[in-house]
Amino acid sequence: MPLAFMRGRTFKNCWAILDEAQNTTPSQMKLFLTRIGDNCKVIIDGDIEQKDITTQSGLSDAVNKLKNTRKVGIVEFSVEDVVRSGIVKDILRAYSA
Repeated sequence: MPLAFMRGRTFKNCWAILDEAQNTTPSQMKLFLTRIGDNCKVIIDGDIEQKDITTQSGLSDAVNKLKNTRKVGIVEFSVEDVVRSGIVKDILRAYSA
């Protein structure tokens, strides 16, 4: 469901996944996160280094604001976690140098 249709909704008794979250704005991320209702599990994923928007990423903003929140878990992957192929690891290392 597009973020534009989230207003007024509540996620209850479900799993909600926000994919490619690096392309949300902070206000869109807040809109999504404030939909969380009872018995809801939320997964948000994205690669902050691959954002397509020119403004601040809602994903990076949320990570910074929520990193010390007890009920929020944050998992950050590194180049060593890449499973596509060895060459992708080499490419990522070259771009980060």
